[in-house]
Amino acid sequence: MPITNRLALLALTFLFFLPSARADEGMWLPLLLKQLNEADMQKKGLKLTAEDIYSVNRGSLKDAVVQFGGGCTGEIISDQGLLLTNHHCGYSSIQSHSSVEKDYLTNGYWAMSPSEELPNQGLTATFIVRMEDVTKQVLQDVPATGISEDARERLVQQHSQQVAQAAVQGTHYRAFVRPMFGGNEYYLFVTEVFEDVRLVGAPPSSIGKFGGDTDNWMWPRHTGDFSLFRIYAGPDNKPAPYSPQNKPFKPRHHLPISLGGIKPGDFTLVFGFPGRTNEYLTSWGVDEVYYLSDPAKVQVRDTKLRILDADMKASDKVRIQYAAKYASLANYWKKWQGEMRGLKRLDAVTRKQEQEARFQQWATQGDAARRAAYANLLPEFEKNYRAERDVSLARDYVTEAALGVELMLYANSLLAVVDIKNAADRTAAVQKLKTGVNGFFRNYSKSTDQKVAAALLALYAENTPSTLLPDYVKDLQKQYPGKSKWHILPPTSSPNFAEAQHNIPPSIDWTAYADYLYSKSRLTTPESANAVLDEVAKGNVAALTNDPAYQLASAIVTNYRANILPPYQIANDNITLLSRTYIAGLRQMQTDKTFYPDANSTLRVAYGQVAGYEPRDGVKYEYYTTLDGIMEKADPTNPDFQVPARLVELYQKKDYGPYAVDGTVPVAFIATNHTTGGNSGSPVINGRGELIGTNFDRNWEGTMSDIMFDPDQVRNITLDVRYMLFVVDKYAGATRLIQEMTLVGKPEANGKPAKEAKVKKGKHKQKA
Repeated sequence: MPITNRLALLALTFLFFLPSARADEGMWLPLLLKQLNEADMQKKGLKLTAEDIYSVNRGSLKDAVVQFGGGCTGEIISDQGLLLTNHHCGYSSIQSHSSVEKDYLTNGYWAMSPSEELPNQGLTATFIVRMEDVTKQVLQDVPATGISEDARERLVQQHSQQVAQAAVQGTHYRAFVRPMFGGNEYYLFVTEVFEDVRLVGAPPSSIGKFGGDTDNWMWPRHTGDFSLFRIYAGPDNKPAPYSPQNKPFKPRHHLPISLGGIKPGDFTLVFGFPGRTNEYLTSWGVDEVYYLSDPAKVQVRDTKLRILDADMKASDKVRIQYAAKYASLANYWKKWQGEMRGLKRLDAVTRKQEQEARFQQWATQGDAARRAAYANLLPEFEKNYRAERDVSLARDYVTEAALGVELMLYANSLLAVVDIKNAADRTAAVQKLKTGVNGFFRNYSKSTDQKVAAALLALYAENTPSTLLPDYVKDLQKQYPGKSKWHILPPTSSPNFAEAQHNIPPSIDWTAYADYLYSKSRLTTPESANAVLDEVAKGNVAALTNDPAYQLASAIVTNYRANILPPYQIANDNITLLSRTYIAGLRQMQTDKTFYPDANSTLRVAYGQVAGYEPRDGVKYEYYTTLDGIMEKADPTNPDFQVPARLVELYQKKDYGPYAVDGTVPVAFIATNHTTGGNSGSPVINGRGELIGTNFDRNWEGTMSDIMFDPDQVRNITLDVRYMLFVVDKYAGATRLIQEMTLVGKPEANGKPAKEAKVKKGKHKQKA
């Protein structure tokens, strides 16, 4: 049925009713809380003002929140720069200090004195100093029509850089500009980036990862998912590179920690850096995610994880080498499965079509200007998603499968050096590449990667349309003939697209080819890789170009850049332009709805309330879990559910200190806050501005909230701060850390009278 007829039919079927979003939904810019959310937040239980949450001229909650590394959040919990985040956020840093002899991943690590706090090269903590709406400056002299998306983006980037540079000129601050609402608005973020961040404490994996992949994305949850770091600064309390002379950072505000607990209906505020959402995706975009992209990526990662798991169980060395990589792969592998389930349960494609039917009716029934701007948007969306479909799948199999082979990924990093003609420039480039050799091979197993290559290259070749495979790969069939294992994804029943028949893939013996590849390539050990780079530096480029790993990677990547990426970018640029216009139209159409911009790794506030939920018929989940549940799950034969002896001892003696509630210790709780990746480690704050927990996950039934929010099912999972305190104090004996925190909400906390929790209204000013 043509799109216009289908949308017209849907428009007749559904009333023109546009409900406002539930308050629990949304990732709000702190700058705009006063005008958009303050009254609703206070109605739900907030005792603070918007100024207490975000202020430029005095200390506020935002000054206790950092972007931890590149993809997590952390919170400052003492006046000495002590930083709390998730165990899985600190995992790669913990791993970097671990070895078979000093296995901090397994055993945990606790700095019992400041001198034992461990530096972490490359790890940063970024504060937001201020933010500002700079839409007018960025879009000045940018034509609204008659310009390609590529040309528009160049102008926008140029203006954004000018705005950012002017904002921090003459200061030590940094700045960037990010688009909101698909590029209809732009905001400046001025930041202060600290480079000396040291590991202070981490529980053993049997606490920090308790439940493992079995419980990941699930509720009920019993994971002690936290780690502790400290920010160090120079003598002026400003960012400085690592130095033994640096001092603990003195923050503008740190979060007091509540021992008062939580109950259903309590206000919760999540403050952090959510990574990426797509709430304004069209039905064709949702269709692509559900029927094409998610299944492909799940298939590839499932295959790779099985291989890694087997080798990690067989070798402690491989286990430590691949611990962080495995955790990273497994995280979204399971998330995508939950996302598909949620989108199916919500019938998301149909619901998006219903919205589009209403939009089309609104557009075509408006005045001439409205019709000109919006009436033809939806047919254009369909056309471009059709054009993108095959290349989008091919793109996923290159990035997830072909470059999911570490040898291919490493060879790809070397491709550019071949094209450098100037000898001095080539020598400099080689020296830079050599600095990364030891780091790469420290966490690399040749034999493991060879198994991965045999499996993932088969997936890549068999699931990529043959017209989009490089000739080099097709020609391998002549040298390594074999029977196709037919890993091809089964046909789907997309409501928007009739799936094209797959071309018969090349029949290649990938195991035999992998044997050849890994026996002949010189890029599989640090010694031989360094030797190749030394020859390239001397002008013998053939030492690299004749390597079979280089040749395969070059063929795949060159073909990708020539035949897959260009049509994908054309269609995607068109979709970006259409999306910007569509979002602008939705905001015009739904004037009674308060819109929030999609997450893009910028500082956001999400608020909700403590609540359980009913995932399916006959099942009801409570809002909290306890230490009792850990002991119920304990299974010494299952690595995911092993419990350390010290924790068992404390449980048996009921030695819980001031952290006990009703004869046990609270472990985790859930609430209705809208979160996503990047919110890991975010502080969960009560209505008085006190820390009650650290966000670390979502429930599986709610993982589709990146695309469609369901207030009845979406729950963020939070580590109860009292379990963190119990582990630090009673389990680890790191009482010095407890003593520097501000504990409130319970009489005689740790032998000290409880304090009132107030947002510190000092005279700190941040100018940039």
